[in-house]
Amino acid sequence: MNKNIKLSGFADEIAEDLVTQVENLKKLNMSYIEMRGADGDNLIYHSNGKVREIKKYLDANDIRLSALGSPLGKIGIEDPFEPHFESFKRAIDISHQMDCNRIRMFSFYLPENNNPAEYEGPVFERLGQFLDYANENDAVLLHENEKGIYGEKAAECKKIMDTFYGDHFQAIFDFANFVQAGEDTLEAYKLLRQYISYIHVKDARTADGSVVPAGFGDGHVKEILADLFATGFDGFLSLEPHLFHFPALNFWRRME
Repeated sequence: MNKNIKLSGFADEIAEDLVTQVENLKKLNMSYIEMRGADGDNLIYHSNGKVREIKKYLDANDIRLSALGSPLGKIGIEDPFEPHFESFKRAIDISHQMDCNRIRMFSFYLPENNNPAEYEGPVFERLGQFLDYANENDAVLLHENEKGIYGEKAAECKKIMDTFYGDHFQAIFDFANFVQAGEDTLEAYKLLRQYISYIHVKDARTADGSVVPAGFGDGHVKEILADLFATGFDGFLSLEPHLFHFPALNFWRRME
């Protein structure tokens, strides 16, 4: 593997409690975590005291964050924005406490069966507010393609990147989410390659949308990763296998 590739992962898929997460990361010789849930809640909803406790424990075990796996932007586009923006500001504050300025985020759920173009104005207005604050506070927003949001498909992700891409706004590429949205991941990758700084390693089947081990679905994981390595990608590969979908492969159980 390219020596510049850094592995991370969603350790809350191993266990809810941080101690078990870290124990298993160390068994896998992994030194990064994309922290989403820890000890009962998403990181961005913990108190300052709890954040300091988490940071101290990670430091003691030589584990660093690759990104905050936040749920920012995972509200309806017609939902009130101000309370959510306060959570966004809180997430950036926590990112500084955790010495990691990368924050995973989304581009808002749309009403079902609606044309994304109809909501482009309010979506872009909210993303612009996110980016303005990120610019002022040294944060890097990582937009993830996700089912049901404005940026569900590659064409809308491209519009987002054409508008906001830069030092403080970049793309996450999630194979499985594109498959589940009916996208050809090879075509999506070609469209978005120049904007991608972070990868979620997760695969799915087109036929039924089921999540499967990476390389066993229709995400063209092998081909895309090979091209990334060949073209000098130096970002994170974050493992998000959704192992609860195939419990026979739960790697942490095999290591007990």
